[in-house]
Amino acid sequence: MARKKGEAAPEARAVGRPSAFLDRYCDEARKLCLLGATDSDLADFFDVSEQTINSWKATHPEFLESIKKGKILADATVADRLYKRATGYEHDAVKIFNAEGSPLIVPYTERYAPDTTAAIFWLKNRQRDKWRDKHDHEHTGADGGPLEFTEIRRVVVDVPKKD
Repeated sequence: MARKKGEAAPEARAVGRPSAFLDRYCDEARKLCLLGATDSDLADFFDVSEQTINSWKATHPEFLESIKKGKILADATVADRLYKRATGYEHDAVKIFNAEGSPLIVPYTERYAPDTTAAIFWLKNRQRDKWRDKHDHEHTGADGGPLEFTEIRRVVVDVPKKD
């Protein structure tokens, strides 16, 4: 049936399968990312493909923000722990002794020495140019020009053949 002038168009029906996305997924995804979940882990948890997770991130900005917040906080926590491990740290602790049936609680400070491996890892990632294992070396000829291989060519070309 045709519309009359001035009438509003009827609502268009969405094409395709309805989305399985639920608003509560935002909070669940954030909590999972705080525990270190990847996009692949989220897909497994929500029983969808990783492509669906990417689609939800594109069509539901609040879902994307929840994931970002969870991942940033989790990464910051790990970075903090790695930094403490690399530089050494200390914390308060207690030792409990049981002498003659009477518990004795003794407070003390537990100290951890810096970890060389953690320090190297930190520096290689934070100051790549100074600490990376691979160093770029550029070889040049006289006065910064290109290397000349005439001597090498002569030796290779003039090699006598063995009979």
